[in-house]
Amino acid sequence: MNYTDLDTPALCVDIDTLDQNISRLQAACDELEIGLRVHTKTHKTPAIARRQIDAGAVGIVSQKLGEAEAMAAAGIEDILVPYNLIGARKLQRLLALVQSEDTTITLAADSAATVEGLSAAMSSAACEVRILVEMDTGSHRCGTQSPQDTLALAQLIDGLPGTRFGGVMTYPSRDSIGPILDEVRHLLQQAGLPLETISGGGTGSEKVSKALGCTETRIGSYAWEGMTRVGKRQDLSPDRCPLRLVTTVVSTSVPGQCIIDAGQKAFTSYPPTPYGYCLEHPEIHIKGMSVEHGHVDTTGSDHTFSVGDILSWIPLHGGMTTNLHDRLFALQDGEVIDEWSVAGRGRSQ
Repeated sequence: MNYTDLDTPALCVDIDTLDQNISRLQAACDELEIGLRVHTKTHKTPAIARRQIDAGAVGIVSQKLGEAEAMAAAGIEDILVPYNLIGARKLQRLLALVQSEDTTITLAADSAATVEGLSAAMSSAACEVRILVEMDTGSHRCGTQSPQDTLALAQLIDGLPGTRFGGVMTYPSRDSIGPILDEVRHLLQQAGLPLETISGGGTGSEKVSKALGCTETRIGSYAWEGMTRVGKRQDLSPDRCPLRLVTTVVSTSVPGQCIIDAGQKAFTSYPPTPYGYCLEHPEIHIKGMSVEHGHVDTTGSDHTFSVGDILSWIPLHGGMTTNLHDRLFALQDGEVIDEWSVAGRGRSQ
């Protein structure tokens, strides 16, 4: 079946472009001799995570526990959840993952309260979970506030039942954090705590992460490219961006405009305005969006648009768009060759 025969709006991915993106970054990390841990929050699709691991990734990152559950259920074995997990319900769900023989779970924490909760849950079931200390090295979001705080939390993890200190993580990787990491290494070495993992992160961070001495780098948006890698609508290209939302023209009543059957609930309302790149007619653009309608400016085109025309778009923010769809159609040369479940979408708990 050709993509033009899909019921729309339909989220699709060009397999060849996706695989090029995967192999390109994996080759760069292999050359640097740094582990690539892929962030699945971009695509939320186990089938793509498996392609990334088969290409050489050391494991995946799932930002939320629900996404980790979806990936584990699909057979993904090595999962980092770099998020403070709080509350009895989440800890009970976490316990089920940790007890699975098929899945290795690593967590991150930045406070004694989080670590103590994890310890109580794990030790009550005679389990142990590996924990990285998240450090705040400039993002001012989560993380310990000094090397001394990092040491203190590492010692707490090491001393409590049910938890094992596995290393540290930071986001994003920056050249300026070298002295902080050096002090952390020194303090942990003095305390006799082995630093198994130093996890850096951020799109395009592989070289900086390696220079800092990180053992792995966490990167996700490279799969889709899109806004976070390309930056602007006019820079979106089918040679780099494999994601596309296939739409149908449903109205041409207003001169110089056509309406497509996908609006904010299909493209996302994430700022800046979610205007994509049209593969069939790059000269046109989405000038505005209602909840379920896309308003397309066609004044720059010589083509006469008709109701029923198929227009496919590279979304400006692929990760946000993906989270709105249950299915992802895999395309090769415009033909649908597979259908994948976006199993992690909506799994924000």
